[in-house]
Amino acid sequence: MKIVVLNGSPKGKMSFTIQYVEYVKQFHPEHDWVILDVAKKIKKLERKDAEFQAVMEEIKSADGVLWSFGLYILCVPSQYMRFIELISLKNKKDVFDGKYTGIISSSIHYYDHTAHQYLRAECEDLGMQFIDGLSVYLNDYRIKGIRELLRIFMENFLLSIKNKEATTRLYSPLHYFDFDYQPSSPDQQIEKTDKKIIILTDGNNPGNNLSKMINRFKQSYSNDIEVIDLNDIEIKGGCLGCMRCGYDYNCFYDDEFKDVYNNRIRTADIILFAGTIKGRYLSAKWKQFYDRAFFWNHTPSLVGKQIGYLISGPISQNHNLIEILEAYATTRQDANFVGILTDEIADSISLDKQIQSFARQLLYFSERDYIRPQNFLGVGGHKVFRDEIWGPIRMIWQADHRYFRKHGKYDFPQKRYFIRFGNFFMLLLCKIPKFRRKFYNNLKSMPTNRMRSTLDNAAKKELKVVKAS
Repeated sequence: MKIVVLNGSPKGKMSFTIQYVEYVKQFHPEHDWVILDVAKKIKKLERKDAEFQAVMEEIKSADGVLWSFGLYILCVPSQYMRFIELISLKNKKDVFDGKYTGIISSSIHYYDHTAHQYLRAECEDLGMQFIDGLSVYLNDYRIKGIRELLRIFMENFLLSIKNKEATTRLYSPLHYFDFDYQPSSPDQQIEKTDKKIIILTDGNNPGNNLSKMINRFKQSYSNDIEVIDLNDIEIKGGCLGCMRCGYDYNCFYDDEFKDVYNNRIRTADIILFAGTIKGRYLSAKWKQFYDRAFFWNHTPSLVGKQIGYLISGPISQNHNLIEILEAYATTRQDANFVGILTDEIADSISLDKQIQSFARQLLYFSERDYIRPQNFLGVGGHKVFRDEIWGPIRMIWQADHRYFRKHGKYDFPQKRYFIRFGNFFMLLLCKIPKFRRKFYNNLKSMPTNRMRSTLDNAAKKELKVVKAS
């Protein structure tokens, strides 16, 4: 059988994930393996139809297609996403229809699930027969048990193709709607504020819904709002994964991106990201923005900002993207995720009201320095970064290490000495049957009573302060 591997790493043959592919290849020399560096060669594939067609011909003659990539900012690299965009732009979806497919990725297991869900949904939209996906840790190659799992994964992948086995579909096709938003001017504008508000977009094209939503949002305030179009910024390419920024946040590229990000975006108090749904994400241009902002490494660079999204398209049918957008604001940036506003409501009057309310909330939260407490996305994501940066990847991401140490991000539980002391004695005391029975019998009321007492006392003091102000 012929297996085509679509290498999604901009590092090409130097990709970590491709090394895993090369490993499992050795156990199946009877098959014809073709590795195509589609991410590394994305600019050539964009410019030269013959180069792109050559890739399509390889896929057309394949029995199976394996997608291989390393995780970049909650999803696949922007160059890989651009390749998927080109499939639609060049009308080549039929090449993939019915092909058996699978995914293999490598990462530190930070939101690898959202990357896999994105790519699986794209595969299903292309009409492919999805078999399985495998996410491995960067250094799992050292573990014999993981290498065995890799072999089992590949054996099952090849067996499924050989037997032409039935596969399942998890994601329903996206249904786009025909709605022409006709905004009206607000009855009353929000008073001028000294808070800096910017709107980031990947295409402020007059006439489309996104542009109209942006303009209506701007009209919500009495002062001017800056709009930054990513297409107007000199961005020479997507993140290369070179990791040179790991020491001091200095990117390999010499273009306008770093200056715009640091001096125009990071200086804002409120940031509105505005984009149009393209497939299972926004555009590859947006992904390029997120990837290039990684010159700040794993350090949050938009701390304390209010972040919202204006989205045109079927976002409610794309829950994986919703999770990605929320995670970017919270766990990646330590910012406040205010929410997502979409034109799916398909009613101009209602959308006007929603935009006006959204604008008020963003400003209200910003003036009060409101940052919502982290949920699982933020808490879990932080712990992955904390453990990795303190441990195996510190030697590369030294700027992150300095930031985490300075800002108390190394909040390991073993440093909580009072809890350790309390646990030690409670574990001993609970060995006494009489104490243990009394302790567990009181568990229902004791913590609640303590909590109520603390909150009541706090409310009395804080109400006096509120009334006085």
